[in-house]
Amino acid sequence: MVRSMTGFGRTEFANEAFRVTCEIKSVNSRYFEFSARVPRSCGFLEDRLKKLANTQITRGKVECYVGVEFLGESHVEVALNEALLLGYKAAIAALAQAHNINDDITATSLLRVPDLFTVQKKTVDEEEIWIAVEQAAGESLEKFIAMREVEGERLRDDILARAEEILGHVAFIEQRAPELTAQYMEKLRTKMQALLETTTIEEQRLLTEAAIFAEKTAVDEETVRLRSHMDQLRDMLSGDAAVGRKLDFLVQEINRECNTIGSKIGDVDITRRVVDMKSCVEKIREQVQNIE
Repeated sequence: MVRSMTGFGRTEFANEAFRVTCEIKSVNSRYFEFSARVPRSCGFLEDRLKKLANTQITRGKVECYVGVEFLGESHVEVALNEALLLGYKAAIAALAQAHNINDDITATSLLRVPDLFTVQKKTVDEEEIWIAVEQAAGESLEKFIAMREVEGERLRDDILARAEEILGHVAFIEQRAPELTAQYMEKLRTKMQALLETTTIEEQRLLTEAAIFAEKTAVDEETVRLRSHMDQLRDMLSGDAAVGRKLDFLVQEINRECNTIGSKIGDVDITRRVVDMKSCVEKIREQVQNIE
């Protein structure tokens, strides 16, 4: 199924130990680019998230945000410096006794004492965190891919409609091109009669000139290749693989055939058709830039 390169997915997941929030979004890019924002204590998640995303995403600039909230028992420990506390208490008691000052020390006042308390984060179990993050990231990725597929279907339908329009122009050119040789031969006959007046025109010479003209303006090969390219286009859009890069190359080939037809034939009606075809090709090219 065709996928767009733009998408978004968000999920919240919680278990007994963690609450995880995960968001995944992307925009167009020629290659797969990935960046992640994770808590400082969870830097190990970045590489795992990239590998997980890369299993289902081949193109696009992907941004992933992960928030981890620790539940239940606190993941930090507050330690008291007993030796420092006893030293402060002894110094305050001596000060109060020596200068007849009330010893009104309280537990709250001790919070202002530098280095009396130290805060340390408990060692986290990386695998335990990853299990929760992987669950949230997996669900976000599913939503993200689903959105890409919906948008991709719209792009596919639009491209196929443009392709049918091009085929309509090709059919007209295939019918119109042979008529040009007969018209050229008739114009040539009229001009030669006007110039030579009574002189007999050599029919073989006319046939030779018409053959040369027909060879120069023949676009059979180009129209056959265009039809083949349209078949390839439909086949690519009906498959499951990422086809953005292949489609980009195919569109270049389609445009080349259109240009060749335009350069070979100067007929007004065909020129208009070529202009319309090139307009369709450009619109297809724009849509292909959005496909994974």
